[in-house]
Amino acid sequence: MARTRALSPHARLVLAVLLDADGQWSHGYELARRADVKSGTLYPLLIRLEAQGYLEAEWQHPAEGGRPPRHAYRLTASGVQLARANPPANTATPTTRPREASI
Repeated sequence: MARTRALSPHARLVLAVLLDADGQWSHGYELARRADVKSGTLYPLLIRLEAQGYLEAEWQHPAEGGRPPRHAYRLTASGVQLARANPPANTATPTTRPREASI
């Protein structure tokens, strides 16, 4: 599916995190933490990327009882191409970006 708009910096970070996962399923909380993206930005982005065919999504049941199922995501082949063609603007990877100290 051809894109007509440039990807946002948040989308580039999320795609980079998913690309780093190398085909493994990633949960939303993990993506939000590793890409440093708030959930209000992340989940609409994931829904759009899935609708455009760049992500696969599935419900995964927890290994331990008493926990709800979680949605997990991974890149499709076209998603891998999109992620490689649109790396994050900064040179640090999403997992090693320096965080500002808070006081």
